[in-house]
Amino acid sequence: MNTFIRQIRDDIEMVFKEDPAARTRAEVFLCYPGLHALWMHRIFHWLWLNEWKDLARVLSQMTRFFTGIEIHPGAVIGKDFFIDHGMGVVIGETAEIGNNVLIYQGVVLGGTSLKKEKRHPTICNNVVIGAGAVILGPVRVGSGARIGAGSVVIHDVPDNATVVGVPGRIVVGKTPKNVSGVDLDHNKLPDPVIEVLERLEKRIQALESEHRNNHPRSSV
Repeated sequence: MNTFIRQIRDDIEMVFKEDPAARTRAEVFLCYPGLHALWMHRIFHWLWLNEWKDLARVLSQMTRFFTGIEIHPGAVIGKDFFIDHGMGVVIGETAEIGNNVLIYQGVVLGGTSLKKEKRHPTICNNVVIGAGAVILGPVRVGSGARIGAGSVVIHDVPDNATVVGVPGRIVVGKTPKNVSGVDLDHNKLPDPVIEVLERLEKRIQALESEHRNNHPRSSV
C-alpha cells in the first residue's frame, strides 16, 4: 500500500512539473483522467497477473466508462507514464510501455493479429506520441522517438527518430529532450513531404532564373 501511495505522489509531482495547465496538486489529483486510468490499471494489472482476469477486465471497462481511456489489464506500463487529456486512448493487451512516456488523446496502440501472441507495440523509454497517432502491430518504437500527431506507424522506429505522416515516415536525426525526458513540443515536427516540395520549388526557381539569364530575349 505504501508503495502504491508513493507512486501516486510521484505521478502527481511529475504531471505538476511538466504540465503548464496544472495549477495545484489537488487539481492534478482530481481532474486528470489519464492519471486515474493509470492508477486503476496498476490494480487491474495485478489482478490480471494473479489470475483474476475476468474481474480485471470488468473493472477496466468501468474505468473506460468514467475516463474515456481503455487500457487492457494485460498491458505492461513503466514509471512516469503520462496520458495528457486522454479521451479515446486505446492500449492493447500485449502492449509494453517503458519509462517517461507521454501520449496524447486519441492514441491507439493496436494489434494486427488474431493469434494469441505478441501483437501490440513496444514503446521504449522517453517517447512522445502525438494526438491521434496510431501504432499497429508488434513494432518497436525506440527510445527518445517522437511520433507526430495523426501518424500511422506500422514499422519499427529507431531510437531518437521522428515519425510523421500516413504511413509514418522517419525523419533522420536525433530529437531533443528536456531534462525529464518528456518533450511537450510534439507539435514542432518536420514534414518530409513539405520539405521535398519546398526543395523542388527552390530548384525550379533556380532553373527559371538560370534560363532567363542565358536567354534574355525569351523572357517576358
